Amino acid sequence: MSIDFQIKQSNHLAGIYIIEPSIFKDGRGKIWTSYLKEDLNQLLPDDLFFKHDKFTFSKRNVLRGIHSDQKSWKLVSCVYGEVFQVVVDCRKDSKTLHQHESFILNEKVPLCILIPPMVGNAFYVTSDSALYHYKLAYKGDYLDANDQFTWIWNDNRFNIKWPSTSPILSDRDS
Repeated sequence: MSIDFQIKQSNHLAGIYIIEPSIFKDGRGKIWTSYLKEDLNQLLPDDLFFKHDKFTFSKRNVLRGIHSDQKSWKLVSCVYGEVFQVVVDCRKDSKTLHQHESFILNEKVPLCILIPPMVGNAFYVTSDSALYHYKLAYKGDYLDANDQFTWIWNDNRFNIKWPSTSPILSDRDS
């Protein structure tokens, strides 16, 4: 069994990385590595490293996002179930400002997406339930919800084709 990653940069949004780990399968199931310091920390700016992890467990039709802040790098994946993952460029000086890219994340093909600061992160649960994982890197203290920015999920500037027009939302995301 080898621990290996295929790492590619998005062809659409600068600074977005799609990471596909190698998977070992046998009669018991499968195993993969989602993070290896030597391989994935090289994608972060110098002197940054991953500091903590978070998980969300959500039911079908839940939409979380579009959130970001000015300093956090996020490595996201769906470890159980399936989500429609969206990243939105909110960097004011970017050539792709307000453009987005979407991915299907699930446990069958366990992709990880590395999202830089000022790029909005959002996902919609397409399975009965989903367990979503965030690994976060930042300088200083973590900026929690009050220090983050939020864009409305159906903002016309982004033109995102969500799987639902009436998702379950938090007050913050409404």
